[in-house]
Amino acid sequence: MRMPALFVGHGNPMNAIDRNEFFRGWHEIAHRLPKPASVLCISAHWETEGAWVTASEQPPTIHDFYGFPKALYDVRYPAPGSPALAARVAALVSSERVQQDPGRGLDHGTWSVLSAMYPAADVPVVQLGIDTRREGSHHYAIGRQLAQLRDENVLVMGSGNMVHNLQLFSFHDPKPMAWAERCDEELRRRIAAGEHEALVNYDSLGADARLAVPTPEHYYPLLYVLALQQEREAAEFFNARVVSSLSMTSVLIGGPQA
Repeated sequence: MRMPALFVGHGNPMNAIDRNEFFRGWHEIAHRLPKPASVLCISAHWETEGAWVTASEQPPTIHDFYGFPKALYDVRYPAPGSPALAARVAALVSSERVQQDPGRGLDHGTWSVLSAMYPAADVPVVQLGIDTRREGSHHYAIGRQLAQLRDENVLVMGSGNMVHNLQLFSFHDPKPMAWAERCDEELRRRIAAGEHEALVNYDSLGADARLAVPTPEHYYPLLYVLALQQEREAAEFFNARVVSSLSMTSVLIGGPQA
């Protein structure tokens, strides 16, 4: 069976310990998927120059944020790494050299979600960095080269947010901003229709999209997952809610029927 592919809106790091609707959504989706042999996560929070993968046997938990309660900094996600998967990723990507980092750990874009999906931390995890100097088509092309991993029981997971404008975000008023809701709906419509070219060239989608993606690091993980979609594979949405100027919408590609 081909492993589904997954994009998750990860949002606030506190989602890892709040046990809220988003945490429950991640937990429930894991129960619907076959358990993977390993996870390759493309997280918004590892920006690199060139292509890099983590190659640590035991990647540390990175607390890449500030100003949060001590309980969040106390979280450890001790999943093993997989140097073998790191080497496999490097071998599959033929368009450029993928360098392997033996010291890099797992950032919150990865562990905050996986702690809900696989709380036993018993699935090996590797991260792939994002070179945000490159255009969307570059990242989509790398995603295409990783397609074989789905037949090797690897869950490829992008972690970011389709709509992510922290400059406009209100911590005091979670009411969705009108432009953010419009953009989330438009992106979901285009994903459901398989309009990958338009989604890769997101800056051509109008003013709402330009507000939604002021910088590309939270959007690009979606492109890796869309690149893995096979012909006639459905896209399913969950956690589809906008909080202020941030969309938590998540996308399952090729998943089992609900």
